[in-house]
Amino acid sequence: MTRTEPTEPAGRTAPAPVRLVLCDDHAVVRAGLRALLGSAPGIDVVGEADSGAEAVALAAKLVPDVVLMDLQLGDAMDGVEATRRITAGSGGAVHVLVLTTYDTDADITRAIEAGATGYLLKAERPDELFTAIHSAAAGRTALSAPVAQRVMTRMRSPRPGLTDRERDILGQLARGLTNRDIAKALFLSEATVKTHLGRIYDKLGVDTRAGAVAVAKEERLLP
Repeated sequence: MTRTEPTEPAGRTAPAPVRLVLCDDHAVVRAGLRALLGSAPGIDVVGEADSGAEAVALAAKLVPDVVLMDLQLGDAMDGVEATRRITAGSGGAVHVLVLTTYDTDADITRAIEAGATGYLLKAERPDELFTAIHSAAAGRTALSAPVAQRVMTRMRSPRPGLTDRERDILGQLARGLTNRDIAKALFLSEATVKTHLGRIYDKLGVDTRAGAVAVAKEERLLP
């Protein structure tokens, strides 16, 4: 029996494939993604970049529908800055879908503020990645379930912001200074430094100096 492929109904044409650029600084990861996406219907990988700068250049040259962007790229321009330049430079015509192993509140917030349409973790199943790519191409938000949960939690209970003085003290704390040294550096009394530290701990949800510094680094609170 002769097998025939299904055809589109008369008068209807198949939608154009999503044109996609890969950006990851690991060649093996790019090769794996390229092979995976090559098996996906309706997705066409039109370019690859191993740095943020190259991704920005390819996005401007090829004007793909989606750039699949890693965050940590090992060069002067990380994925967040590349995302910001791509979305600004294309006027929103090119959508950026972050695909990363990092799911901290700080990374998620920075990527979304930079203009990312979606944020996925590399642990996602292939079919979820394919769906997210098509959603991003259409301008719809695509978030991994754990990321969506973190976003919702943060929106429901936003963390109070630090004052300029608290940021100053946190910066000195990160340098390893004692309360006395911080007081001398900022021309404050030790009692005032202790009061500010207590407020910093409350706002960051920690109870130790090391914990405050760790959260500050994770959430990019330090200069």
